[in-house]
Amino acid sequence: MELWDAYDKDLNKIEGVTLVRGEESSISTGKYHLVCDIIVRHDDGDYLIMRRDLRKAYGGMWEATAGGAALQGESPMECARRELAEETGIRSEDLSEIGRVASDVTHSFYVEFFCQTDCDKDSVILQEGETIDYRWVSREELMNMGEDLLTSRIQDFVEELRG
Repeated sequence: MELWDAYDKDLNKIEGVTLVRGEESSISTGKYHLVCDIIVRHDDGDYLIMRRDLRKAYGGMWEATAGGAALQGESPMECARRELAEETGIRSEDLSEIGRVASDVTHSFYVEFFCQTDCDKDSVILQEGETIDYRWVSREELMNMGEDLLTSRIQDFVEELRG
């Protein structure tokens, strides 16, 4: 059973409230769980994209971020570092927060991070049950993926990179 902290719309932890993964529909109005997304750019300018496992929702679609829900007690930065390592094998201290958005639809508070890395591009490790493929793409390729990228929220996230 995966436990999550509850947050308000301003990302303040709601003390004494624990949320349970799989019971998202029971999260009441005004409560959110924390999700971190990390976009990874290599020192050569390429971006990492990963293809979702076919057994998952949106299976086979490409994602421009690694990420997932924060475990109970994790800060956004701790969550981002853990998720990045789990989903890509990349361990980095060079993460910077670049955005926050609350979703009333998913009762999620998304904290978005940017990771700059000089890792060996062939060293990406895919997480079983999460991803089935990866590619490094140029900024131009990433900008032109449009609906081939999972979710309009991530498309907006990528759009922010244009600036």
